[in-house]
Amino acid sequence: MTDVVIVGAGPVGLFMGVLLLRRGHRIRILERRQGRSDNTRAIGIHPPALKELHRAGLAEPLMQAGVRIRKGVAYSRGRKVAELPFHGDAEFPFILAVPQPVTEHVLEQAVLALDPDSIVRGADVQGFDDDGVSVRVAASSPSEEIALGCRLLVAADGAHSMIRRQLLPCLPARSYPDSYLMGDFTDSTRHGRDAILYLEPDGIVESFPLPGGVRRWVARLGAPDKGSTAAGLAALVGARTGEVLDAHSNTMLSSFSVRSRLAGRMIHGRTVLLGDAAHEISPIGGQGMNLGWLDAAALVPLIDGYLKGRCVGRELRAFEKNRRTAASRASLQAGLNMALGRPLPPVLMSLRNDLFTHVLKATSVSDFVEKRFTMR
Repeated sequence: MTDVVIVGAGPVGLFMGVLLLRRGHRIRILERRQGRSDNTRAIGIHPPALKELHRAGLAEPLMQAGVRIRKGVAYSRGRKVAELPFHGDAEFPFILAVPQPVTEHVLEQAVLALDPDSIVRGADVQGFDDDGVSVRVAASSPSEEIALGCRLLVAADGAHSMIRRQLLPCLPARSYPDSYLMGDFTDSTRHGRDAILYLEPDGIVESFPLPGGVRRWVARLGAPDKGSTAAGLAALVGARTGEVLDAHSNTMLSSFSVRSRLAGRMIHGRTVLLGDAAHEISPIGGQGMNLGWLDAAALVPLIDGYLKGRCVGRELRAFEKNRRTAASRASLQAGLNMALGRPLPPVLMSLRNDLFTHVLKATSVSDFVEKRFTMR
């Protein structure tokens, strides 16, 4: 028997573990994978999440390892369209770019420093009882299971959450007509530490700096990817933007389509859905991981109160309402970001770009857009 079982040792589950261990609770983090993933898809840490990481003593090592992006710049057919500084937050006037494996390493080390036995890898969760107080984990024999008792169960097992599928087997997903190909290449551009959007007639190309002289490139495709190569992405970026990428320097290549899914409830008895398990949104805009961290930061004080015998029913209802509102807002923002990147005829593209150039000169508009992009 333990206080809290967390399913999933990704960024959200690990951060949840740190917060609970710092409050003195007994936890187990169950992870199906035997080792940490090398997946670098999530890279952006926004100011509100940085504040929560700072409170937990985790922001400094991440800031030392990452790149501080202080502004975004939009181009179209070689012309600068707009510039958006990220200086609205006085404490963290930037978006931090950190490869996901680095983020997970920092969080995992923090967990293990507090309790070396708290992470259980190779733990394939098979199910749980309706009250979330017994979790069934596959044992060494395929026909056997081990029951792990807990007072609360937290599902941080991502967009394909087994816990959510058992609780909400018919929760629909919304698909979007957007597919993307992304890759990391040696940075040979003139853009330094700026985030760049290329608003081109054939579709958007996004570019973000990463540590070590690397830059990420994300290009919208006309159809789901069918086996593109690093050379293919480099050629596509070159055709749309004029930037020359060295295909031989590629260190990561991945494609993805987009869907969203929002659970009507995050709290189910003694089981809580967190992060992507509760609200899957488009990766465009980089807000999903941050949403999960903010979920955890808001939930842990309530879990602490519950485990100490305090009545937290009203606070849990407010938590659920607030976090679903935040997820809905982030999903809407991601949808707008995707719409911005869809192909347009050159004439309409020019008219839209001229509108952007004009309206973003207004301080009130620029501040509003900056808040949306930085999750403030």
